[in-house]
Amino acid sequence: MDHLNDELREAAWVKSSYSGSSGGDCVEIAHLPGERIGVRDSKDPTGPTLVFSAGEWTDFSQGMKDGRFGT
Repeated sequence: MDHLNDELREAAWVKSSYSGSSGGDCVEIAHLPGERIGVRDSKDPTGPTLVFSAGEWTDFSQGMKDGRFGT
């Protein structure tokens, strides 16, 4: 777990282009070693982070585009 925490601390986080410009619903992503993707709330950078494998990220992203997770 410490290894993952180190990876998350050292990651280059980027605000999603889909995040609103009003400072609300902001999501940041980071490409992690092992083709994993980290996702966190930009308003709480030390809070919980989701970590997806490449395949999981593809499925999750497609689900968002398809509207499978509500509005």
